[in-house]
Amino acid sequence: MVTDSIADMIIQLKNAGLAKRPAAIFPASELKLAIAEKLKQVGYLKTVTKRGKKVKKSIEAELIYKGTEPKIIDVKRMSRPSQRVYHRVHQIRSVRQGHGLAIYSTPLGILTDKEAREAKVGGEILFQIW
Repeated sequence: MVTDSIADMIIQLKNAGLAKRPAAIFPASELKLAIAEKLKQVGYLKTVTKRGKKVKKSIEAELIYKGTEPKIIDVKRMSRPSQRVYHRVHQIRSVRQGHGLAIYSTPLGILTDKEAREAKVGGEILFQIW
């Protein structure tokens, strides 16, 4: 049983890239689908498709490679179910001098660190990816 489904999702994406797999498949939820769509929008995933019916729904995320290296090199889960981490607008910083990305859950939905600063809204930092 997985207690932190977001951590499981991002680790599956990272491990699929390290194993040179074309795609990663993980159980579906609305939050994970929104996160995967945001990662697709910013260029970390090629395609995101929802598969299955009723209880057996899953998300297939096709990975992007630069040559033979995966675009997703590493991930870091920031906020966990046992320890939530929230940032105000002025606390949001860039990840790896702009070479990475932070995903926030805000009142406006799932946003990247740059989008959250532009919208002047804070929220829960879910994870960092680079």
